[in-house]
Amino acid sequence: MRVLLKKISRELTLLILFFLPQEKKIAIERRLRGKEEYRKLRLADAVIVSFGKSGRTWLRVMLSRFYQVRHGLSERHLIGFDNLHRKNPKIPKLFFTHDNYLKDYTGNSDNKADYYDRKVVLLVRNPADTAVSQYFQWKYRMRDRKKSINQYPQGMEDLSVYDFVMDEKAGLPKIIGFMNVWAREMDRFENILIVRYEDMRDDPGSALKRVTDFIGTEGTEDQIEESVRFASVENMRNMESNRTFWLSGSRMVTRDKSNPNAYKVRRAKVGGYRDYFEDAQLREIEDYIGKHLSPVFGYSVDQQEQDANSA
Repeated sequence: MRVLLKKISRELTLLILFFLPQEKKIAIERRLRGKEEYRKLRLADAVIVSFGKSGRTWLRVMLSRFYQVRHGLSERHLIGFDNLHRKNPKIPKLFFTHDNYLKDYTGNSDNKADYYDRKVVLLVRNPADTAVSQYFQWKYRMRDRKKSINQYPQGMEDLSVYDFVMDEKAGLPKIIGFMNVWAREMDRFENILIVRYEDMRDDPGSALKRVTDFIGTEGTEDQIEESVRFASVENMRNMESNRTFWLSGSRMVTRDKSNPNAYKVRRAKVGGYRDYFEDAQLREIEDYIGKHLSPVFGYSVDQQEQDANSA
């Protein structure tokens, strides 16, 4: 109810500003969203930060199930900030964010000072996979309003996946810029945990245990195993199709059951981006990542080959 009231309040404010220029309205909406993000950030016990389509929903479902099992709650409630905390105060308040709007409220656009004293889980993914997944999110799930306030292409439904991935405001440049700021700021944090999507796919139980231990809610082996089972790709697709988490809004509800690309949980494949491009395009994409992305995350072609050879 509290979330609904805040959304209504924001919508009424924007309605009052209807006759302002579009650019001004977008700036005001971003600031209002940033103000709400700041409120949650200061109250949260831990923060999970990621660029969109980096595996956040998967981690959220695993964490939801972990706390459901640990505290005997229904499986229909997806954790969202303090909703499970209000059911049981032993469950932490977790703020999930794509770090989109906070800077519009605080003005800290070139650093992560707003997060320095917070307990932060930074979830990252190979930016090429992120960009391709974001393309399908944009094409089949993203609302026009979100496209507008986040500067995604509009009225360009025929845009190819390659052109989207290389687009400065939507694809690799935007994703890598996001990741590089976090890489540059890492030494300033008191408590930060880096979790790679690829490591979650390789061993989800170990990744989840790292997160729950870091948050300060250590669990049993059985609780971790059940959480991983519940959040399997197949089960998440079934839950999305069956609207299991409809109480949590549209984040886990597909608009078109007949289109596999319209699901929130699509392929969940590491390196799947390679299936969408010709060889010359792949070379350009991978060269761009190698030249521009901080090596701290281990996503250059050479680094990934070294990891594969040592596995």
